[in-house]
Amino acid sequence: MIEPFAGKLPRIHPSAFVHAAAVLIGDIEIGAESSIWPNVTLRGDDGPILIGSQTSIQDNSSIHCTEGLSYTRVGDRVTVGHMVVLHGCTIQDDALIGMGSVVLDNAVVESGALVAAGTLVPPRKVVKAGTVVAGNPMRVLRECTEKDREMIAFSWRAYVKRAGEYR
Repeated sequence: MIEPFAGKLPRIHPSAFVHAAAVLIGDIEIGAESSIWPNVTLRGDDGPILIGSQTSIQDNSSIHCTEGLSYTRVGDRVTVGHMVVLHGCTIQDDALIGMGSVVLDNAVVESGALVAAGTLVPPRKVVKAGTVVAGNPMRVLRECTEKDREMIAFSWRAYVKRAGEYR
């Protein structure tokens, strides 16, 4: 379902895939070759939601922000796993947000970082580039390995390919 809010309609690149069971409302922009999967909710009613290119937002995830406090930006080549909540945060390019994680207002996940499944990134925290974080609240586990970087790249590429199979 794609709905306007306050005169703003989601803007979706023609090469992006949005599943029919996803809900997109208001001030949203989705980049080239990105994918929005079943039961995802993107609510651009309190501020803009910007999704870059070749990014996947997987099943049952929710993205929102707080009016006057934050907006949400997800960069290029990002994998957002199943049941993730992104609320008023910035996810930079080439990051992976594991299933069931929560990233809160004005937090930043820098490029190439990996947020493990089930992690809470509290408001205003920064996940440094190329690190792995886990836990509630998050703590730094280590630097990303070459294997981690390969897995992040494999993930976004696989979702670009899978989305193409749905068209």
